[in-house]
Amino acid sequence: MKMGKSTQPKKSSNQKNNEITPSFEELKFKIPNNPSEKIWKWIFWGLASVGLIAIIILSLGAGNSGDEEFHYKHAENVYKYYTTFGKDSTAAVVTPNYNLPYYGQSVDNLAYFVTHVFNIENIYLTRHIINSIFGWLAMLFVGLIAYRIAGWRAAVISFVIIFLSPRFLGHSFNNLKDLPLATGMIFGIYCIIRFLQEFPKIKIKTIILFIISIGFAISVRFAGILIIAYFGLFGLIYIFIRNRKQGMLSKNSKREFVKILILGLGISIGGYLLAMLLWPFLLKAPIDNLKDTMANMSNFAISIRQVFEGKMQWSDILPWYYTPKFILMTIPIAVIIGILLYPFIGGWRKENRFTTFIIYFTFIFPIFWIIYQKSNVYGGWRHAMFAYPPMVVAAGLGFNALIDLVKNKYGKIALTILPFLLLVPPLLHIIRNHPYEYVYFNELSGGMNKAYGNYEMDYYYHSTREASEWVLANAKKSGLETGKKIKVATWHTASVNYFFRKDTADFQVVFSRWYERGNNDWDYAIFTITGIMPEQIKGTHFPPPNTVHTIDVDGKPICIILKRTDKSDFEGSKLKKAKQTVAAMPYFKKALKVDPYNEAPLVNLIECYFQIGFLDSAKTLIDHSLEFIPSYEPANYFNAHYYISKRDTNMALKSCKKIIKDNFKFKSAYYLACNIYLGQKDFNSAEKMLGKLIDVDYIDNQGVEMLIKIYMNQGLNKEGTYKKLYQKMAKSFEKRGKEKEAEKFWDMYYKL
Repeated sequence: MKMGKSTQPKKSSNQKNNEITPSFEELKFKIPNNPSEKIWKWIFWGLASVGLIAIIILSLGAGNSGDEEFHYKHAENVYKYYTTFGKDSTAAVVTPNYNLPYYGQSVDNLAYFVTHVFNIENIYLTRHIINSIFGWLAMLFVGLIAYRIAGWRAAVISFVIIFLSPRFLGHSFNNLKDLPLATGMIFGIYCIIRFLQEFPKIKIKTIILFIISIGFAISVRFAGILIIAYFGLFGLIYIFIRNRKQGMLSKNSKREFVKILILGLGISIGGYLLAMLLWPFLLKAPIDNLKDTMANMSNFAISIRQVFEGKMQWSDILPWYYTPKFILMTIPIAVIIGILLYPFIGGWRKENRFTTFIIYFTFIFPIFWIIYQKSNVYGGWRHAMFAYPPMVVAAGLGFNALIDLVKNKYGKIALTILPFLLLVPPLLHIIRNHPYEYVYFNELSGGMNKAYGNYEMDYYYHSTREASEWVLANAKKSGLETGKKIKVATWHTASVNYFFRKDTADFQVVFSRWYERGNNDWDYAIFTITGIMPEQIKGTHFPPPNTVHTIDVDGKPICIILKRTDKSDFEGSKLKKAKQTVAAMPYFKKALKVDPYNEAPLVNLIECYFQIGFLDSAKTLIDHSLEFIPSYEPANYFNAHYYISKRDTNMALKSCKKIIKDNFKFKSAYYLACNIYLGQKDFNSAEKMLGKLIDVDYIDNQGVEMLIKIYMNQGLNKEGTYKKLYQKMAKSFEKRGKEKEAEKFWDMYYKL
């Protein structure tokens, strides 16, 4: 009997090779069963296990971040809220001086709970260990997403890339603000992909994980609510894709739309309820306080002056490209190459387009939104850290797709090795510079050699731990001490105090700013280079001659330790404050013989010369100051006063304008320039100068009075003067997009 042709469908070439080819319509996830995938699976879980141990060990050497003290104290208030069943409501009440209730900070709260319940003395070490575990979880989900899209080899590549991403690894040690949000967001993205791959038959485990991911992300930071928005967007697009041939009005599409809507609402509500239970502020008033958080979080963004592109710039007016540029300069080259590769060699294939869209959207959109909103960001790209894990997924998929392009065995081996070779520079950085992994600049930026003095280094003050430990081990009394204890000065007293907590009998931590250090009493000083003028950092006279130790990254000091060898500057400062100008001057001169580039005695002696009328002597010191710090505001301000005394108003105005260009928040320069214009009867220029002060929100009663005086000189009566003032204020706020403030002044205007 003759056999007929088989009626079974032919296997596709991809099925023959057991490769993952999810349908574009259904996104079904199929686990490949070829031998190599099983090997890659074992490699992945082996690396993940080693990675967990490694990241915990690495976190043991980390210093404290700049924000930890505040959030630790809030975690204490959260603990009291729960243990008193809400009677102690400090953690749930926002005040003008206490905005931390707006932060969920569930990982901070978990760390406090662990240290309190188990009576752990080293609270910050515990915090760092816990945070490192959450950093590892983010890395794990990066690998698991890559696995669900392209298999275990992609998972291995992605996991290794993110583990060897120095910035992300470094923040995994002690940044309990931004790192856990990144974990929550990538966990949520994993759950979205898993949910859509299983749809319409969703497993209970997936639903539970999804609820946990949303609850956790929101409980860390309100921005975690983005997961719900992502899910709504991707779910709607997916239903459209699945039913595009039948049409969105077909019975099947309606049924699937209703199902995903009901499940989505249930998961979202469940996640929000979980977040509410973990967040006292939401628990107290779930709806009203949610609205309050949405309306007011942005109002508490502080403006920080930091180094960017070789200049000190305020974070609220940074160039639009600040975040993307900083990311491109500080992530491994492997990530950039992988991201660029994937869309062209696999990501835009029909079966991959939707997951490619999900991955790329979840890192492009947040960065776009930061730019569009003109968000107040600082400290590198830590505020956009939650966008980084999807970048790594894309990079891992890119290299995996590149390997798939080649059929030759040796070609595959070479391309498999490629991403790991590209990761050698960041690996070497990690080995050389632990625990300062996060102070990393890639080959594209020219590394530390080109970045030093042009971009922020240790902006989170990690190095204060090592510096404190060095002082504890090496500090000796010199005889200059003004008491029984050795005084250690620093700008960031919170972290330094912690490391001296067991040695308060011999040491006292005191506050001092860098440029005021000569006016204060100290014996040793710890300063990270954050806040120091870039031209000074790059100059030949930095660090100062009394530097006894530096904490370096790739040979560049990110933190310096000074030892006081002379206190003439401090003694002179005391006399000057007591209005004993002449008596103070010899002390300042002596201090400048010890260090001619000590800013505090320089400024003090300049002022003394002005007071006794020795203007040419003052000018010599002003020029000396501006030679090594051209943008130093006090020296430029005295320079303007010098030229006023010489009746050279053009040069005086030039100095004022230089100050304003370098630091638009230096209020005194505006007033000095305005007074110069008023002296010249140039009322229009004076008004424009005060208008600039209004535009930067730095106008005060003095400025208002000056404006009123100007308007009166222009012939306006009292009512007209105030109408013009209110109009000017309203237009300024409108120009800056502050509609509520503008409306307030328009109301005052129309009432007149």
